[in-house]
Amino acid sequence: MPDYITENSSEDTIDRRGFLSCMAWAGTGMLFSVAGGVLTSRMLSAAEPAPLPTFNFVQISDSHIGFHKPANPDVGATFRETIARINALPQAPDFILHTGDLTQLSEAKEFDDLEQMLRDCKTKQIFYVPGEHDILSDNGAQYLARFGKGTQGTGWFSFDQKGVHFIGLVNVATVKEGGLGVLGEEQLTWLQKDLAAVKQSTPIVVFAHIPLWSVYPQWGWGTDDGGRALELLKPYGSVTVLNGHIHQALQKVEGNITFHTARSTAFPQPAPGTAPKAGPMMVPADKLRTQIGLTSVSYVETSHSLAVIDSTLGSTR
Repeated sequence: MPDYITENSSEDTIDRRGFLSCMAWAGTGMLFSVAGGVLTSRMLSAAEPAPLPTFNFVQISDSHIGFHKPANPDVGATFRETIARINALPQAPDFILHTGDLTQLSEAKEFDDLEQMLRDCKTKQIFYVPGEHDILSDNGAQYLARFGKGTQGTGWFSFDQKGVHFIGLVNVATVKEGGLGVLGEEQLTWLQKDLAAVKQSTPIVVFAHIPLWSVYPQWGWGTDDGGRALELLKPYGSVTVLNGHIHQALQKVEGNITFHTARSTAFPQPAPGTAPKAGPMMVPADKLRTQIGLTSVSYVETSHSLAVIDSTLGSTR
């Protein structure tokens, strides 16, 4: 097995040791700060007082409601545990971002079950982008009718929250099994117009299902035209990109852009290149909840800081 995770662009290549170093951050807190237009990061320490946040939100991903295989025979149970964890947060989140693969096969019952479970969530404002599993049976018609009202195209949209601009992108509409994500010309044109109205000093959070950077193209873990979107985002002082799809916490900082992929609430996948292919990964039943979870994000307006904290269902925090 080579020591490198090969990618389309040498600029994004990360070696195996570097990847494992990134993975070591999982389950810890990182405070992302902007000073003079440059984003820096440092580990959060329990001894350091945290500034009062302007607002909080939670990212969940890859719930795969309807999945019934040995990697997790009851994804509904772990999804309900995730909701309970959100409800128990010391400060209720202002909203939730779900970064796709709500369901396993985009069947009506799976969407019904998801909506039923979400009724128990105290946080009612939830923003969604689809994963490839949400458009399998009908090219996304049910997803758009239930979760994509008011969006454009195949489900992309933007909104503003207390000084932060949020952009939900769709990179799964034309993806083939195991292939790279694709944004497409129509969406990229829309993104350029959307950003034209945003000041470069405005913090931006982009969220999509498949990572916009090349994590491991051999498994389709990247977006073919993601670089074009990232070029449009480079002039902005603080950009955070949140994704799902790979079912593991991985961070990367490149210039002014911080990338963060979230764990699934259903099951883990192997680290890039450590298995013959991507897919549900079996772990001992007593270890499953240490491999799945959610991401909490706090924003402090006065310092333009985003604090991103991963937690697993098996953790006590």
